[in-house]
Amino acid sequence: MTEQIDIAAIRKEFTILNQSIRGKRLCYLDNAATTQKPQFVIQKINNCLTNEYAAVARGVHYLSQNISAEYEAVRGQVAKFINAKNPREIVFTSGTTAGLNLLAYSLSELLLKRDGAILITAMEHHANLIPWQMAARRYGRELRVLPISANGELDLTNFEKILDGVKIFACTHASNLLGTINNIKELNHIAKSKGAVTVFDGAQAIAHNCVDVREIDCDFYVFSGHKIYAPTGVGVLYGRGELLEQMPPFLTGGAMISTVRFENTEFAEYPQKFEAGTPPVIEVIGLGAALEWIEKRGGIEKFAAYENALRAEFEAELNKLDGIKIHGNSANKTALTSWTMKNIHPHDVGTILDDCGIAVRVGHHCAEPLTKLLQVPATIRASFAIYNNSEDIKQLIEGIKTVQRFFDY
Repeated sequence: MTEQIDIAAIRKEFTILNQSIRGKRLCYLDNAATTQKPQFVIQKINNCLTNEYAAVARGVHYLSQNISAEYEAVRGQVAKFINAKNPREIVFTSGTTAGLNLLAYSLSELLLKRDGAILITAMEHHANLIPWQMAARRYGRELRVLPISANGELDLTNFEKILDGVKIFACTHASNLLGTINNIKELNHIAKSKGAVTVFDGAQAIAHNCVDVREIDCDFYVFSGHKIYAPTGVGVLYGRGELLEQMPPFLTGGAMISTVRFENTEFAEYPQKFEAGTPPVIEVIGLGAALEWIEKRGGIEKFAAYENALRAEFEAELNKLDGIKIHGNSANKTALTSWTMKNIHPHDVGTILDDCGIAVRVGHHCAEPLTKLLQVPATIRASFAIYNNSEDIKQLIEGIKTVQRFFDY
């Protein structure tokens, strides 16, 4: 496989990969759960804690003013990264789950009081299912589910009809179990033509796709920093300005207010209206460093091409083995593969692979309804990042063969 970037040099920036696990070379393939962090990001965070740390937007002293400027600069970085029209359309959250819960509360409060249904899909992560489920119950509205086809793609046969009366359409950009990348630009166009407000969960897509929210023309796009080489505890909610203006706040307290009296409170303008409490200063600075690092190392488009080539290489080797079933065979997939092995529980597979120094994810991947649709108890998932290489694939394939030998395949 031809490498478009110097992967060997990149691997050296991730010192965690140098260790041995149970006497074996660490083969980290759980990137869909969380990515490792390069030294560039770690050093940026360390410098902030060592030399720059203070409360954001809370002081007139130098440290506070300085860190506040850095913090807001990251908002501008994120806006540029996803091509938002205005940095004010970027709301910092603690992650994708927090962003989706914010929308399920605030957007539902705005749109569902009188009527309307919510539409999700059968491939949603729990974070883009349960909040809408609760919103539907809160307002007595219908929660509809768009089905999927046998190859793991959305079944759009009756999409326009299903959209009748739908006020909110919430959909994953890329499935964390099947790997399917949905054509959200097309979905967005159809949904909005039927009068729905669109929400896209970008947690799995952001690290492997060039996201342009203006080209997509979506109303909301949500993702987490830790999936894209930044620390945990920070996420992004992009929202169309006119909707953010109308939506009520989700959390209340400090920072999100304009004026407070005992009788009533006036809220700040967006995005501050949605950023109650002490901001995640370190985490946001880390996110900015991660975005800077990605651009310096070639950019998401090159990352994606390399990672997808790795996935294709792995699936080609996996298909040579007996008793393997890959779940999710869309023509357009992100950099992950989920599979099961005949008569072997995925948890047993994961345990044996761990003994081989291999980190994969096993379970229903917070997509339990989808797992039940697939009629399996769980799946094994390998997910790729820019620091993975063909040696990782070789080690994983050998690990799977070890599993087969253990169970006397």
